[in-house]
Amino acid sequence: MLLMTDKNLYREFCKQEQTIPIFSRDWWLDAVCGLEKWDVIVIKRGKDIAATMPYYLIQGRLFKTLGMPSLTQFLGPWIQLSKKKYADLLSEQKKMMTILIDQLPQFDYFSQNFHHSITNWLPFYWKGFSQTTRYTYVIEDLSDLKNVWNNFSYAKIKNIKKAEKTVSVHFDLSAKDFYNNHRMTLAKQGEKISYSWDLFERIYNAGYKRSAAKTIYATDNEGNIHAALFVIWDSESAYDLISTIDPDFRNSGAATLLIKEIIRYVSTRTKKFDFEGTMIEGVENSFRQFGAIQKPYFTVFKTNSRLLTIEQNAKSIVQAIRNN
Repeated sequence: MLLMTDKNLYREFCKQEQTIPIFSRDWWLDAVCGLEKWDVIVIKRGKDIAATMPYYLIQGRLFKTLGMPSLTQFLGPWIQLSKKKYADLLSEQKKMMTILIDQLPQFDYFSQNFHHSITNWLPFYWKGFSQTTRYTYVIEDLSDLKNVWNNFSYAKIKNIKKAEKTVSVHFDLSAKDFYNNHRMTLAKQGEKISYSWDLFERIYNAGYKRSAAKTIYATDNEGNIHAALFVIWDSESAYDLISTIDPDFRNSGAATLLIKEIIRYVSTRTKKFDFEGTMIEGVENSFRQFGAIQKPYFTVFKTNSRLLTIEQNAKSIVQAIRNN
């Protein structure tokens, strides 16, 4: 008989509740964290689950951190609100968030990105947490593709027409070929890949197994891969998780063409397209030209350890001196 811990209860809940975002689903957390390094708080209202909050535990030599797994855009609370009046909704949200916070395991440092649909973090503020605001860009309605294309900038449309003359679009690049391509394109720019092969293989296999992931890539007549995307989705939104662009073919327009074609593909499977968060000026400009809407989201954090606070302050002072 399966012991009905919060984690096992959550696994069953994820099978039934379609509004749990992909980054908070049990299979995703298994892939990016490992089976033993994540857990979840579950709050019940009668027989129903009213709120959940998964977390990733990083046990260092000195400090215990509840942080963000690699390649995971957000975690944070999920709350099934039952009230209808706005004041009652806020009251219920406060109650649920407070219970979630109080049930978090002991930690030295906490940091999670909350989904952009969470616009109220006040209960965390009242419990001593802080936040910084970041941004993602979202095409909010994929039901009318003609309207989506009409919102592309002239520069993006020009890139698409240019790419259509020089490259062909294909799906289902293997996990190994995609990873090697990303590593190679980064090396050409003097950069190293930030995630391991084992991690990507787990995500790729788990996503494909559940029909929730796809690779798409563009090649020329010589077989050169100009660009590739790895996109995942749930019932509410698709996410442009990883993009690769070969700097030798940066001006071919292939990356823009791939965005258009993957939007066409996921439009029959989900409602929105999320370019994922960025604070980089040039990348923000590119996302905006696809007609995507700017969405603020919160990075909520708290330090409980005095020793860690001293260390963080020292690093901030050193960084400020370097910047000056």
